[in-house]
Amino acid sequence: MEGFSLNCNELQEYQQNRYPYLMIDHVDEVIPGKSAKGYKNLTMNEWFFPSHFPDEPNMPGALQLESLAQMLTIAITTLPGNKGLITNSLHVNNVRFIQRVVPGNKFCMEAQLHSWRRGIAKCSTQGIVDGKLVCEADWVFTIPDILDKYKPGASS
Repeated sequence: MEGFSLNCNELQEYQQNRYPYLMIDHVDEVIPGKSAKGYKNLTMNEWFFPSHFPDEPNMPGALQLESLAQMLTIAITTLPGNKGLITNSLHVNNVRFIQRVVPGNKFCMEAQLHSWRRGIAKCSTQGIVDGKLVCEADWVFTIPDILDKYKPGASS
């Protein structure tokens, strides 16, 4: 399958988050069911910088993970039939925060799907600034509407 890009308006067709919690500005390339790459340009105007921390602002680790999760969602919801469906994180493992992410950084995100079966995705993600790895995590994600169809006793 061939990759394509999504601008900030187009990517909102594939996932539920909106400003101020939309943590992606642009998707450079998505290969549905395989991978997604994109970025968030961080400016001092971001809602979280004034309180985290006033004298040394940096992007909270939880929001770095949220950004990675949103990019991962794009790789899953661009699969046929998944557009706009809600995703849930079931498990996150091997989380590493390596370097601070600060105003002025272009926070690049990469997500890879390693498997997709019955509404469950096993994936890995990386956050990159200036070509250097700043954070990473492994995930198990689901689309509940698909997963529920495979539960015992679910009607076909």
